[in-house]
Amino acid sequence: MAELMAALSVATDLGMGQPLEFAMRSCITAVRLGEKLGFNDEDLRAVYYQSLLRYIGCNAETYLLAAVFGDELTFRTNVIHADQTSLNYMRQVVEAIRSANSNMGPLGILQSVASGLIEARQFTEGFFSGHCEVAERLAQRLFLEPKIVHGIKQVYARWDGKGIPAIKGEEIAPGMLVVSLAQDAVFIAQLDGVDSSIRLIQQRKGSMYAPKHVEAFARHAKELLNDNSESWETVLNMEPGEKQYLTEAGFESACEAIADFTDIKSPYLLGHSSGIARTAESAARKAGLSEAAISEVRRAALLHDIGRVGVSAGIWGKRNPLIVSEWEKIHLHPYYTERVFSRSEKLSPLGKLASTHHERLDGSGYHRGATSTMLTQAAKILAASDVYHAMLEARPHRPALEVDEASEKLLNEARAGRLDQDAVHAVLSSQGRRVLARKSFPAGLSEREVDVLRLIARGRTIKEMGKQLTISPKTVDSHIQHIYNKINVSTRAAATLFAMENRLL
Repeated sequence: MAELMAALSVATDLGMGQPLEFAMRSCITAVRLGEKLGFNDEDLRAVYYQSLLRYIGCNAETYLLAAVFGDELTFRTNVIHADQTSLNYMRQVVEAIRSANSNMGPLGILQSVASGLIEARQFTEGFFSGHCEVAERLAQRLFLEPKIVHGIKQVYARWDGKGIPAIKGEEIAPGMLVVSLAQDAVFIAQLDGVDSSIRLIQQRKGSMYAPKHVEAFARHAKELLNDNSESWETVLNMEPGEKQYLTEAGFESACEAIADFTDIKSPYLLGHSSGIARTAESAARKAGLSEAAISEVRRAALLHDIGRVGVSAGIWGKRNPLIVSEWEKIHLHPYYTERVFSRSEKLSPLGKLASTHHERLDGSGYHRGATSTMLTQAAKILAASDVYHAMLEARPHRPALEVDEASEKLLNEARAGRLDQDAVHAVLSSQGRRVLARKSFPAGLSEREVDVLRLIARGRTIKEMGKQLTISPKTVDSHIQHIYNKINVSTRAAATLFAMENRLL
């Protein structure tokens, strides 16, 4: 469990614009601060996992964030550790909006800043609440204990009650209070040194952080922040309490949760990884691979795109042709996938296979530029499955292709020597037009409510939904309220995750 969560923390580092292994370094500091505060093993365990997965909801609503601030990763890098009630934070927000619209003239920039500030205020609370709800649901699916899940939902809470959710003081899980302080302290120490970190944390005493935590940190800061031990090994060795291990079925379920964590990054990618997993599994079976190899291909497909979190949602959602620098960033995402799992002896082989999904037989793929002799049959099947399934999905720059057109294009890739012919034939022979009759939907949803839920997940406005479904906006709003009540959520992001979890897209 700790090994998988530590690996996943690297993905959240990428998604929050933080240095790799930042969450692990913060975890070490937070657990040791918890020890100084006299936390028992149960409380330390909460600190441990909440440190690693504090930002497990980071992909929720990123396309909205990118729409307002441009590159949401750069924006997060600048503001993640800021006091959001401060004047300096507002300056950074204005600068992010200005930078995102720098191609306009002075008047256009001024108008963009004004409208951007209004939009930012309108969706800020929903954005943070959505992040929290998604984090809670994913943490549950990753088999974390209820106490840990409860704390993760409070990721943006503050001691003075000015955060989200609007709870304060001792109402906040003590683990999350320690985690928030430790992560900010580590960030400032890496940027400006230990003394600067101490000053900042003391300035926020009683506002963002619990006074007793600040006092304990100030007494032991040099000891806590000058620890140069190797992050990966230290984190795995310091897991409080009894170590937990995942069964095969548990690991499979965790991979499915990670797939949804990945795909919620963009409304164009919802269900993408799980869809490729089904395609690749069928193709691997058709190709006669062993059951162990079939399982490996399926899991690699579920995990293959986790590196996408390290590339801005603004790039994934761009309708116009990408420029060279944007392609360079996209070419890095298979490397990020491999990097996420590279520190784990158990997970590294799976990460390597997952990272081959854009490789081509003639060496024209990425990130390695591998050729046919360097790729296993499993890798060739994964690549063919990725190409085929992606063509059946809509993208910002094109609609979804029909099955026949996608099949012909896939065959053309094989004829051109970019995809393996046996892998392509395995994919195509294992697929067909299928209509699944479904008599009932989860949570008592009606067929029309499922239609509305799908449009909610795709980011449509109430007006757009009404036009597409030929019903009034008032009726759409009524459907939304009924859906949210039935599935027990309050945000679009959590509703989207529910739809992904139940394969309703």
